[in-house]
Amino acid sequence: MPLKPVPKGWKPELWASWRPFGFGLQKPNNFFEVFRAGLENADNAAYAWRILNDGVCDGCALGTYGLRDWTIRGIHLCNVRLRLLRLNTMGPLEVGVLAHIEELRRKSSAELRALGRLPYPMRRKRGEPGFSRISWDEALDRIGLHICKSSPERLGFYLTSRGTPNETYYAAQKAVRALGSNNIDNAARICHSPSTVALKESLGVAATTCSYTDLIGTDLIVFFGSNPAVNQPVLMKYLYYARKAGTQVVCVNPYKEPAMDRYWVPSDPESALFGTRITDRFFLVAPGGDLAFITGALKALLEQDGLNQAFIAQHTRGFEALEASLRSARWAELETGSGLSQAEMTEFAQMLRRADKAVLVWSMGITQHSLAEDTVQAIINLALARGYLGREGCGLMPIRGHSGVQGGAEMGAYATVYPGGLPITPEHAAALEQQWGFPVPTTPGLTAPEMLDRAAQGQLDLLWSVGGNFLETLPDPLEAAEALSRVPLRVHQDIVLSSQMLVEGEEVILLPATTRYEVPGGVSETSTERRVIFSPEIPGPRIGEARPEYEALLELARRCRPDLADRLRFENTAAIRAEIVRVIPLYDGIQHLHQKGQAFQYGGPHLCPDGVCPTPDGRARFKALGLPSRAIPSGAFRLATRRGKQFNSMVHEPKDPISGAERDAVLVSLLDAARLKLYPGQPVWLRNEFGVLPCRVFLAEIRPGTLQVYWPEGNVLLDPKLRSPQAKVPAYKESYVYLETQNPSGSEGQDLTAAR
Repeated sequence: MPLKPVPKGWKPELWASWRPFGFGLQKPNNFFEVFRAGLENADNAAYAWRILNDGVCDGCALGTYGLRDWTIRGIHLCNVRLRLLRLNTMGPLEVGVLAHIEELRRKSSAELRALGRLPYPMRRKRGEPGFSRISWDEALDRIGLHICKSSPERLGFYLTSRGTPNETYYAAQKAVRALGSNNIDNAARICHSPSTVALKESLGVAATTCSYTDLIGTDLIVFFGSNPAVNQPVLMKYLYYARKAGTQVVCVNPYKEPAMDRYWVPSDPESALFGTRITDRFFLVAPGGDLAFITGALKALLEQDGLNQAFIAQHTRGFEALEASLRSARWAELETGSGLSQAEMTEFAQMLRRADKAVLVWSMGITQHSLAEDTVQAIINLALARGYLGREGCGLMPIRGHSGVQGGAEMGAYATVYPGGLPITPEHAAALEQQWGFPVPTTPGLTAPEMLDRAAQGQLDLLWSVGGNFLETLPDPLEAAEALSRVPLRVHQDIVLSSQMLVEGEEVILLPATTRYEVPGGVSETSTERRVIFSPEIPGPRIGEARPEYEALLELARRCRPDLADRLRFENTAAIRAEIVRVIPLYDGIQHLHQKGQAFQYGGPHLCPDGVCPTPDGRARFKALGLPSRAIPSGAFRLATRRGKQFNSMVHEPKDPISGAERDAVLVSLLDAARLKLYPGQPVWLRNEFGVLPCRVFLAEIRPGTLQVYWPEGNVLLDPKLRSPQAKVPAYKESYVYLETQNPSGSEGQDLTAAR
C-alpha cells in the first residue's frame, strides 16, 4: 500500500493543461494505441487477449500478472506492451523469402520483423544466395562438431533481455559452463552493469533496495538520467498518485524531457482529461556532469549541516575520506564539471535536506558513461549521507527497462559472476561443482563487447546469440559487422529476423525460438523491485519447429559432453526452478511458483532493513570520488544518444509522439541555435573521428553546448573502445562532435545497409 493515502477527488493545481485531453498539444494518443493494437492483432485476437490477461508483460521490468500489479489498483497496461504484442501473435514467415539475402538486406529492421516468426532451422554458407532449411538434428550436430574442434575460450554466448525468463538464463549458463566456458553474457552488460558493481561493493546487494509503493507518498523522488515516461510508462501512473499524495519530483538530466514535465495517464479520468504536472524542478546537468553535480550537493549538505549524522555513525564506514574530499572540492571545478551553478547545486541540497524520506532513481543516463561506476557510487553516497536506506519511503532504484534484465545476472548468465551474483573465484567454482557434479571454469569470461573484440581479431570460433542485434546495440555498426563476418560459425536463435543474421560469414545457422508465453509449463521473471513472478504458458497457436532457447542449449551441451548428459537434463521448467533455489538460496520461493498471480519479493519490501547491510560488518561503504577532467575541443559539442518511440533498438515510429522529433533530429538548445543561426528543420552534419551523421535541427530545452541524437542511429559517432572500467559498458552517452552546416564528406553519412 502507498505510504500516504492518495486523496480522492480532483486536484486542479496539478493539471498540465485546461484543454480536454490535451487537444492540440504535442503528446501521445494512448487511446489510439489500444485501437491500433486491436487492429494489428485482429487475426489472432483471442490469443492476444489471453497473453494480455494472463501473461506477465514482456516489456519493461515493472512486472504484472495479467493486467494487474502489486502497486496500485486498476489496470496495468502501457504502449510498450501493446507494441510488443504482435511479436507474440504473428504467424510464421514464408521460408522462401530467406532464399535471397540481397532482397532482405534492403529491408529495415522493422520490415524484417514484420515478415513473421522464424519457423524452422535454416543454414547458409559463404557465397550461397540465401538460407536453406535443415533439421534440428543437423543444426545441433554441425554446431556440436564445431565446438568439439575448438576450445572453450574461443566460444561466445549472448542472451538478450527482451522477454527472456529466469529459467532460460539459468539453464543456458549451466550448459555453457558445462562446455568449459564462462563466455556467456546478456543485455544487462550494456545497461545496468555499473549499478550492479557499485551497489554490491557499497551495500552488499545488487538490486533496487525498495519497492514501487515507496514512491507513492514519499517526500521526494529524484530521477537521474532516467525517462520512465518513454521506457516504463506505467510508472507515470505511480507518479501521478505520488504527486496527489504530496510527493515532490526532481529530474536531473541534460534535457527537459517533455513527458516528465507533463503527462496524460490514460487510465485515470482526471489525468486523461487534463494531464498531470509531474516534475517540480529540472536541473539541466551537462552530459556526464552528474558526478560533479552530486558532489556539489553533498558539499552543500555538509556545509549546511544537512547530513544524517546518526545514520552515518551507526550504519556506514568511510565517511571521513569522503568528507575530506568534499571539503577540498572547489566550487568552480564543480560548476565546470556539472554545467550548473553553485546556487543550483545548493538548491538541490536544500530540497534533499527538507526531505526526511526520498527515493533516488537512475537509468542509462548514468550508467552508459566511462565513469559510470563512480557516478552510481556518488548516488549511493548521497543516499547514505541522508539515511535513505532500509526504511519506508526510502531507497535506491536502478530502474530496469527490460523484463528479463534483473534475473539475467542473478541466474549467472553473466561473464563476470556465477549464479547468485557470486564473483568468479576458485572457491565459488568448487561450490558450484558440488552442486552440479562437474568442474566449473574459474576465470572470468568475455563480456559481450569483448566477444566482438575477439571476433574482430579472428579469435572467436563460435558466437551463439539468443535474440539481440549487435549491429544496432553496439557502437560503430560497420566495425561490429566486420567482427561478425570473421566468426567461422554464428548461431542466431530468435523469434524473428534481424539484420545481423544477414551479415556474410563462413557459416550462419538460424534457430527458431519460442516466446515466453509458449514455453511448456510456464516461466518466471524478476522485476525491478525484485519480485519474482510466474508467467503461465498461454494456450494458442505454435510456430513450426520453434523450441525454447534453453532446450536447444542443453541438448547441444549433452551432445558435446555425453558424460554429463544426466546432469544437463530438466524434465520441465518446474525442475529448473527447483534447482535454482538449491543453487541460489536468495530465490527461495521460486520452487513454489506454478500459476498466474503467484509471486514473491526476495529480500522483502526493503533490502538493508533499518540500515543493516549484508556486508561483513553490516555497514554500508562510502567512497571518496575524484573529479576527472572532462574538457572537449574548442568548438565541439557534447553528444549523448537518446530513445524515442522504441523498445530497446526496435524503433516503432519514425516520429516521437512525445516531442514531435523525427528520427533524423539533432536536439539543439535555443541559445546554441541563435548563436549559430540555425533554424528548425535545417540540414546539418555531425562529425567526429568515428563517423558522420546527417541530421535536421530540432530546437529543444536542452543544456547549451549539448546535442542529442537518437539511438541506435547515433552509434556511428561513438568510440567503440570507450567503456566503463569495471562493468565495461560502452559509453553511449559520452562523445563529442562538431556541427557542420555543409556536408563535410560529400556523402550522406555512413551507409548502414552496407554492413548488412
